[in-house]
This record gives sequence, C-alpha cells and structure tokens, in this order.
Amino acid sequence: MTANNTYNGWTNYATWRVNLEMFDGGYDGEYEGMEADDFKLRAIEILEMDGTAGLAFDYAMAFINDVNWHEIAEAHKEEAEND
Repeated sequence: MTANNTYNGWTNYATWRVNLEMFDGGYDGEYEGMEADDFKLRAIEILEMDGTAGLAFDYAMAFINDVNWHEIAEAHKEEAEND
C-alpha cells in the first residue's frame, strides 16, 4: 500500500503552505519568468529578513527543503497563461 501524502492538491503540506504564505496573491506578472530555483531563493530572502540566527530560522530552512519548487513554478506559470 502506498501512502498519499498530498495536501490540498499539492505535493505535500510544505509546498502548499509556502505557496500560500509567500507566493499567493502576488500582483500580475510578479512571478513571470521565474523558475523553481528563483522561487526558492525568494523564499530564503523572505526568511532572512527576520535574521538568520536562532532555532526558528533553522526550522524554517528545514521546512522549505520539503517544498516542491518545480510544482510552485509550474502553478504560477499556468496561472499567468490563464490570465
């Protein structure tokens, strides 16, 4: 038996949550041309705004390692094409 670890139609909870909290509701064209690595770098920049010292930052970095960045990039590409 294989476990279904998807969450709200996304690969996993981390992917859904990061997209919701960091990339959902951006202005038109904000993510145009961004690739998976660009989304990851943007997320890291957002996290670094609060500083990089401490346990919370370490946990946040571990959390984003579970994100499917390709799925986020593809979702925003499809959204832009449908607008």
